Amino acid sequence: TKRNLNTTNCCINTTHYCIVRKDLPLGSLCAQLIHAADQTGMGHYAVALWAENEDHLQYLSDQLTSNQIPHQLIVEPDMDNQATAIGVFPIQDRKTIRPIVGKLKLIG
Repeated sequence: TKRNLNTTNCCINTTHYCIVRKDLPLGSLCAQLIHAADQTGMGHYAVALWAENEDHLQYLSDQLTSNQIPHQLIVEPDMDNQATAIGVFPIQDRKTIRPIVGKLKLIG
């Protein structure tokens, strides 16, 4: 995947969200979560959330795009170019993302 660098929002008191598909095997899930985090920087707080499957993940990406929330949809060539995770660039105002991710379950 192509790496997008957005350093304008990387600062203290930001929150870094990553969302990964729940239906992936555990090893793939971990790898894709790392890809999503790596591609979108580091925040002060980290939040890891579940998406139910690829369709749900694509829907979330579309919602983030519609709301102009910078993110990276991770598409894995080794898994037939499936969408596997989302990394959201660290944000300061969590109110902007809550309507989209507020009902997602924390991983764990």
